[in-house]
Amino acid sequence: MSLLILNAPSSWAAHPIRPLAQEHVVVGKSPNPATIPLYNPSIVRLDTGRLVASYMVSGKYDRNVKSTTHVLTSDDHGATWQSRHETSIGQTRLFTAADAVYMIGSSSPLYIQRSLDHGANWSDRSAIASGRWHQSATNFIHSKGNVYLALEKRINSEIDAWDPGDLAPVLMRAKTQDDLTKPESWTFSSELAFKDIIPGYRENNLDLDYFGVPFYAQKFPKSNILVRKPFNRNSAPMGWLETNVAQIKDPSHYWHDPTGRTFHLLMRSHTGGTGFANLAKVTENDDGTMTTSLETAPSGKQMLFLSLPGGQMRFHILYDAKTELYWMLGSQATDSMTRAEKLPPDRYSLPNNERHRLVLHFSKNLVDWCFAGLVAKGATASRARHYAAMTIDGDDLAILSRSGDEDARNAHDGNLITFHRVRDFRNLVY
Repeated sequence: MSLLILNAPSSWAAHPIRPLAQEHVVVGKSPNPATIPLYNPSIVRLDTGRLVASYMVSGKYDRNVKSTTHVLTSDDHGATWQSRHETSIGQTRLFTAADAVYMIGSSSPLYIQRSLDHGANWSDRSAIASGRWHQSATNFIHSKGNVYLALEKRINSEIDAWDPGDLAPVLMRAKTQDDLTKPESWTFSSELAFKDIIPGYRENNLDLDYFGVPFYAQKFPKSNILVRKPFNRNSAPMGWLETNVAQIKDPSHYWHDPTGRTFHLLMRSHTGGTGFANLAKVTENDDGTMTTSLETAPSGKQMLFLSLPGGQMRFHILYDAKTELYWMLGSQATDSMTRAEKLPPDRYSLPNNERHRLVLHFSKNLVDWCFAGLVAKGATASRARHYAAMTIDGDDLAILSRSGDEDARNAHDGNLITFHRVRDFRNLVY
């Protein structure tokens, strides 16, 4: 039996997905794309309506260039930007607490700076924790008069390669009314390194099976070199990084905590494949300390991996109280099953490391994600639109992207920071 629909409205016709925010404003441009890439865009909206943004100019390929973070502001919704400050703190993240704007860096020790005049002027840097810290400009949340954000701490240097397996996500908490440039203002969660979770990790005999993780054979403590020529493509030992924090507010959710003391950490999962993020949780104890552990399914099985579109690359999660939905900005993979040796020359790194399609999803539970739209895309694989940060600006999403054009060194080492606006984003819900 077939169903024939006559006189269907023209609106039912198929249409290709078109970018929501392909148009952009160039906020930062490299003076030399071949040797000076731009990294780590971060953006926040203040109660005044001002947008504050930051990004890093990197000297990793030129010893004569000092890496610096640039801070800018916009009072016309991102149409124009005014340079405000430069700092030597690397890989900063902007966040707000009370009437102040802060930026915290990725460094050893952990540094922070504060602005009390809406991002125009900034304090000197202050050290708030020892150790070696890593982060990207992921999210932050406010709850119970506190601000919460997560970084990663390097536990040691066992891995002689790219080392997300050495990292432990650490949730940081502070009262919003305090001076957060003081070490005593902060509480840090306990540390749980990825390499200490999976049995057999160091022996390269991981106790994982049936869902293809890791995708490539692991060769701890070094990388597994898949292709040497014409480009070196290798897979480092598994790990997690670039942590987002979220609270589950729905009382019917399996992981809801009615006391409000549980926070979930969602991280980029480096497995060599696509479609998975990593999951952990932090629980606040009666004495104020915070403990990091893994979440469990109703079966009692621990959940280290969580299905998430684009979880193989950095993503940014934002909770919108009006829709009561989580919004996620990340990268879309389209050809991760292409053999590494068959990738075209303009593809960076591993097959799963695709960076030129920036997409938006929404979810009511942090597990089931609905595709909301293609935000922006590069014309080729080397013209990236990725590692973006976002903030709600009225009815819109204001987005800052790590981007590249035809002059970019490659998809990873882009030469542009671009501003995009997704208008009336709540209308994307279906």
